Amino acid sequence: MQYLVPRPRFMEILSWRKVSSLRASSMADYPNQSRGGLPRFYSEVLPPSKGNVVRVLGDEFWHITKVLRMGVNDRIELFNGSGGLVKGCIQRIDRTGLDFMALEDPQVIISKSTQWHVFAAFGTLKGGRADWLVEKCTELGASTVTPLLTARSPSVSENRVERLQRVILASVKQSQRLHRLTLNPPIKVGSLLPIVGQSKLSLVAVAEATPLIGALNFSRKESNGLIIIGPEGDFTEEEVKMMIEAGATAVGLGPHRLRVETAAIALLSTLMLWSDAQQSQDP
Repeated sequence: MQYLVPRPRFMEILSWRKVSSLRASSMADYPNQSRGGLPRFYSEVLPPSKGNVVRVLGDEFWHITKVLRMGVNDRIELFNGSGGLVKGCIQRIDRTGLDFMALEDPQVIISKSTQWHVFAAFGTLKGGRADWLVEKCTELGASTVTPLLTARSPSVSENRVERLQRVILASVKQSQRLHRLTLNPPIKVGSLLPIVGQSKLSLVAVAEATPLIGALNFSRKESNGLIIIGPEGDFTEEEVKMMIEAGATAVGLGPHRLRVETAAIALLSTLMLWSDAQQSQDP
């Protein structure tokens, strides 16, 4: 996937999961992912150690051999979407798949950055706008995206969820993320309230609320946070009241009326830069 205009680089938000048999390293031990490197492809299973082989099938096999026309002995990387990464080469190709051999031991990339969880009411968006929202959340480094069901956005089609999963994988590969964004099942506002109550930092976009930057000046660094975006037509007054009573902070995103996807990306982008700045100030 290529773009005609440059996009800003933001620090990727990574969550660490313990992966047995993988060697852990820090972000400082690994090159800036936005600069690219070897072609990178997804594989649920990685070789456990140097010299081991795994089979690559399906869409990734097609992309490697038919789209990029790579062949035996060409070097590539495999990642598993949970932080695992291994360099290797194509050992063999046949009609159904290819064999990938690890040229080094796999490693898992660790970061202690804030994990942002996006709850957005995008069920009624049309014309690819939901795809765009999820794609950009993936690129910016959100940990999860959850469709939010509200009075004015009461449903999300199953077909759309399947499509969004494909959008996520394509965007993970394009943006060089090592941790795949998780698309959660849809959730109602009422079910969101306990999650807000357990989170130390939950921000809900509300028109004419305290400007976001002002709210962040009074916020301390947390290990994770929630971003909550309403539907076209906004939340109802009752929904906003319930979320604020549960512990969410209402924040404003400027004087103009924003679309759902614009509000989500504006809020996420600002918070990514804010948490990145806080991370750089740590001793």
